[in-house]
Amino acid sequence: MPSITEPKLISGNANLPLAKSIARRMSLHRGMSVGLVDARVERFNDQEVFVEVYENVRGEDMYVIQPTSNPSNDHLMELLIIADALRRSSADRITAVIPYFGYARQDRRAKARTPISAKLVANLITQAGIDRVLTLDLHAAQIQGFFDIPVDNLYSAPVFALDIAHTFKGRLNDLMIVSPDVGGVGRAREIAKRINAPLAIVDKRREKAGEVAEMTVIGNVTGKTCIIVDDICDTAGTLCKAAEVLMENGATEVHSYITHGVLSGPAVERVSKSVMKSLVITDSIQPTEATKSTPNIRIVPTAPIFAQAIMNIWSGTSVSSLFETETLMPIYEGMYQRD
Repeated sequence: MPSITEPKLISGNANLPLAKSIARRMSLHRGMSVGLVDARVERFNDQEVFVEVYENVRGEDMYVIQPTSNPSNDHLMELLIIADALRRSSADRITAVIPYFGYARQDRRAKARTPISAKLVANLITQAGIDRVLTLDLHAAQIQGFFDIPVDNLYSAPVFALDIAHTFKGRLNDLMIVSPDVGGVGRAREIAKRINAPLAIVDKRREKAGEVAEMTVIGNVTGKTCIIVDDICDTAGTLCKAAEVLMENGATEVHSYITHGVLSGPAVERVSKSVMKSLVITDSIQPTEATKSTPNIRIVPTAPIFAQAIMNIWSGTSVSSLFETETLMPIYEGMYQRD
């Protein structure tokens, strides 16, 4: 078997800027040029996906960078077909780097006669010949168990904790971390522990998907700068409503830290008109021009943490070390320098 000398990256069309940023970060750390494998990923006239890899990948350690974001089905098929092309080209190991795992919200049967689509997608990824998955902030931790291959689930909490400590320097005692629902308490508590802040919860009663009937704040937010923490912001209706409820309950400011900015439909307009002073998201999903041009939306890069995770997987070292804020400080050098 040929020896594996360097990790090789290939990307679909879902988030090319992120893939190029990861390659640049790896080039910086490796001290040598790391580029994306030359390939074409395109569609025929009937919208069938076609992939052709122009470089030799026999015996190589391949990393396919492809979030399965909107349009989810197209990007999922790109991922599967790229994996098939690599497997048939005798790649030694294929790791799917999926910054945003689509269908994650369909992780259980909430009603009779409904699918568990996250499990189906996990089966498709496994059967396509992918050996390992690297992702960020899965909507539900149990999704890792849907796969019969190793899954490394990175967390945005240490990156967000760094950003919060930098952005709110001198005001940390005024902060209150808020979970927008009971189910997200664990995620919010993790950041609250990292910055030593109290925790509140917005209890919501949802009559049907996309609509919120009633919200109640559990905890005293009077005079606090509230930071809402969640993993996904889709239409932003719940998020903007939660911000309003917090302000009505005495909060002085409301900010939000959301890992995956799906921001579909009227989301960007809602955020721009919201009482929220800022919404911080990552670039796990390629942001639209409208998102990038909205003054109260800020984007935190994920390329540093993904580049380091890929190098750790390739070298056989710990990925869980990236769960610690101290480990990420040098990775995000220049952004959050300690004074």
